[in-house]
Amino acid sequence: MRADRVFAYGATAGLLGDLILGDPRRGHPVAAFGRAAGAVEQLLWRDHRGWGALHTAVCAGGAVSLAAAAGCLVRPSRTASVALTAAATWAVVGGTSLGREARAVGRSLETGDLEGARKRLPHLCGRDPQALDSDGIARAVVESVAENTSDAVVGALVWGALGGVPGLVGFRAVNTLDAMVGHKSARYRRYGWASARLDDVAGWPGARLTAVLATLTGGDPRGALRAWRSDAGKHPSPNAGPVEASFAGALGVRLGGTLSYGGRVEHRPVLNQEGRSVEVHDIERAVRLSRRVGLLALGVSVAGRALMKGRTS
Repeated sequence: MRADRVFAYGATAGLLGDLILGDPRRGHPVAAFGRAAGAVEQLLWRDHRGWGALHTAVCAGGAVSLAAAAGCLVRPSRTASVALTAAATWAVVGGTSLGREARAVGRSLETGDLEGARKRLPHLCGRDPQALDSDGIARAVVESVAENTSDAVVGALVWGALGGVPGLVGFRAVNTLDAMVGHKSARYRRYGWASARLDDVAGWPGARLTAVLATLTGGDPRGALRAWRSDAGKHPSPNAGPVEASFAGALGVRLGGTLSYGGRVEHRPVLNQEGRSVEVHDIERAVRLSRRVGLLALGVSVAGRALMKGRTS
């Protein structure tokens, strides 16, 4: 079976598995990778970029190598190749869990359970929930849904189209390392530099595809395009900027502004200044937009893989 068909069948089955099952409660492969990366960090940590780069190479390179070896092992069997691609896709995408967590926070806010929403918010993002009121939590959820649509769904599918199972696994490994060590705390400012920069590179194509699809399928394509063009570059992240700006324009809301991480207050530029403030019902709208973007990203990735195969055959 041709590689493009293996990816098409496997990625579709894997995404359907995520839609139906979501992430496992226990034994998630990404969690296992995180534990292994944590053990490597304990051995290698130094307050130095070089040691951080070695950590990134060992962890991400090891994950890609294992995925490539598994792909070679099952290559003689079409069924096993599709099954491996499906399993890898299901393991690395997280759209269903993203929507589930966002909706859980939304339900708490709808019933007036602000403390419940604050307790649930850390499942989505690293903001200080105690510093947020109801509207602030809703904005944080919408921003998290937007960014994680790229990180947890679209980016993985793009790299799966480019590199098969090693691409799927490699993208998730890099993204996980960035979440673990890529932030600008005192411990990781230098050690996590390589992971953060590699995540910026790996996330670039998925973020742009996410922004394009959000613009095309959102409620206000012109507003999404306008916000993307005018505001994306103001965001400190080169990849979150286009995604959050396009979501803001598509939903007709304002994102960005003042936020707090680990006791550190940041004043970020407002995205889509012409929009209104985020309200609780916008969480459901963001989740539905995320779902549409993820499904369309599958189609684009499958078509792109087929096109690449056609050019090389």
